[in-house]
This record gives sequence, structure tokens and C-alpha cells, in this order.
Amino acid sequence: MDIDFSIIVIDKPKDWTSFDVVNFVRKTLHLDKAGHLGTLDPMVTGVLPIVLGRATKVQEFFMHRDKTYVGEMHLHTKINKEDLEKEMKGFVGKIKQIPPRKSAVKRQEREREVYEFKLLSLEKKTAKFSAKVEAGTYIRKLIHDLGLKIGGAHMTSLKRTQAGVFTEKDMYSMDDFKKAMDDYRNGKEEALSKMLIPAAPIIEKMMPCIKIDRQYIKELRNGSPIFKRMLKTIPKEDVFCVFVGKELVEIAKKTKQFKNPDIIAKPEVVFPQPFRKRF
Repeated sequence: MDIDFSIIVIDKPKDWTSFDVVNFVRKTLHLDKAGHLGTLDPMVTGVLPIVLGRATKVQEFFMHRDKTYVGEMHLHTKINKEDLEKEMKGFVGKIKQIPPRKSAVKRQEREREVYEFKLLSLEKKTAKFSAKVEAGTYIRKLIHDLGLKIGGAHMTSLKRTQAGVFTEKDMYSMDDFKKAMDDYRNGKEEALSKMLIPAAPIIEKMMPCIKIDRQYIKELRNGSPIFKRMLKTIPKEDVFCVFVGKELVEIAKKTKQFKNPDIIAKPEVVFPQPFRKRF
């Protein structure tokens, strides 16, 4: 169990910020670094993947992944199911959004894609919905813009059910995490070990990867570029991860900045040798 190179998926509680949850997990695990893979507003609950320790090195690579949500909206006027579904379908595809005033990003119009926007149920003026969207899509703004078409609507609750490769099946409550930590301090690792997802297999699943012979591992750990002599085949992709056996060594990016034509790629992220963290 390598705590310092793992991912844990927490069911973010309502009224907690994403930073609050990350900070609590980081301090509890006695780690120097931790980060999340996509902010949730305080009122939003659900899937919050947290990268731990050395896994924060890949945070930027995995922030911008598709997200899925379920939620409720309050309609300001009555509308029948068929008409509401028709208006919702009008938001599927490429849309333009201006981030809300309270958001941390610059307020300028940007394009995002809505893959699915479905009505799950409608009872009087309460509509339950699901939405699968490109990262960076504001669901509250999506509901507001829908409301402009139907006489008004606002979001009343929201839960993220999927972020990239992580789903509700992977997440644990804060209480689950606290109990697992109590067990861990008493010498019982099973619960915490079950919660921690090793980062290397996830990276391998989410990115193209190559394998390099072990004789080159020292060069790579010291930041060496990747030479043709190290490769059996040159990957088609510009960015890829590099394994030696089952050990993730680096994430590399193709480059032409060197005069040497035998240099294929340069390291973007180099991972130090794994170790077992205890406390």
C-alpha cells in the first residue's frame, strides 16, 4: 500500500468546499501534498477524486475529463413533460457559457459540450435530471439558461456521479474514511487499503503508455530525454507514460527542440522511486 502515490475518491459532503475535503484528507494521512480532480461547489455532493502525495504530479493531466451529474431543479412556471424534454434537448451539443460571477475563472464566453441532458422525472414544478458534460461546464448556469427558455428555473440540488474514470462505486464517505484511519492507527490496514486506488494503473488506463527496458531506468529517473535506442517502437501519441516493468517512471512528451535527431521525447513528469509510508 503506497499511500504517497494513490488516489482516494470521497463522497463530498454538502457545505464542505473541495479544498476543505482535500485538506482534511491530506492532514489525516500526514502528507505534504494532495489535490482534487475537479472542484465541486459547497452545495454539490458526490464524486471527488483526490490525488495523494506523488500522484499530485499527474493532477493537471486528469483535471479536464468528462463529468456526469444528477440533480433537481425548481421550475418557476408549469410545463408539461414533452415540452420540457424538447427544450432540454436543445442544450445537447456545443453550447456557449459565461462562468458565474462567483467562479474563480475569468468571466468570458467559452464553448463547452453537453453530451446528455435528460429529464428523469417531473412532479409539479420539481424536475429531476441527469447531465453528462465536458469538464468546465457549469450545471447551475445550464439550468439557468434552460429557465430563460421556459419561464424560469433554478437548481436546487446536485450530485456528481462520475468524474473521468471514477464513479460512485469508487467513492467513500467521510465517516468511512475516518473509521478506516482509526483502524489503520490500530494496525489494521484492510479498510484503508481498500479505499486507496494505486495511481499507476489509473494513469496506464487513461493515457497511452510504452515500456522501456530496466537498463535505462537510472537515466530516466535522472531526467534523461528518451532516445531512439531505448524504444522498440515509437509511440504515435505526443504525450505518453513510460513504464519499466510495472513501475511508472515518467510522463513524456515528444519534442523537436534538441538538435540531436535521436532524441524522441523529453520528460514532463518524472516519478521518484516508490516507498512505503508509515505513521
